[in-house]
Amino acid sequence: MSMESKKNLIIEELRKNGCRITGQRRILIDIILQDECSSCKEIYYQASKVDAAIGMATVYRMVKMLEDIGMIRRKNMYRIDYEALSAGT
Repeated sequence: MSMESKKNLIIEELRKNGCRITGQRRILIDIILQDECSSCKEIYYQASKVDAAIGMATVYRMVKMLEDIGMIRRKNMYRIDYEALSAGT
């Protein structure tokens, strides 16, 4: 599955759960999809390079949102759980 397909699946799932998809959220999704961050601080650091207006609270809220809809699990924190996403569709 391509990176763009994965991103579209995530955005679709977030929209199903009433989430508005902003530019900042798209940036955070891109960063999380890169699988290079192991903490919210690292996600924030990467995101702030792209958009200095992204705050730490925005990162925490996005991660929480992804966790609430089952796309991130504690065992593989900050990585999208494609198995859970596939099972839901």
